[in-house]
Amino acid sequence: MKKDLHPKLHDVVFKDVSCDFSFLGKSTQTSKEMVKWEDGKEYPLLKVEISSASHPFFTGKQRVLDTEGRIDRFKRKYGKK
Repeated sequence: MKKDLHPKLHDVVFKDVSCDFSFLGKSTQTSKEMVKWEDGKEYPLLKVEISSASHPFFTGKQRVLDTEGRIDRFKRKYGKK
């Protein structure tokens, strides 16, 4: 195998901003934001909009979540003039 071909994999904390749920995982992405985890170590923080704690498939609840204004943008683009 070629050396230094694959990106480095390291531990990061993923935080679901919609329901304030965090979990420790591995990723190739990095972040300048750091957070102290339950084990006392600091890890890079990656914020996500949806995870298993907030996704309707896993929770069984349907939620309307429009964080980017998609509905308003659609109405402005295709609404009556």
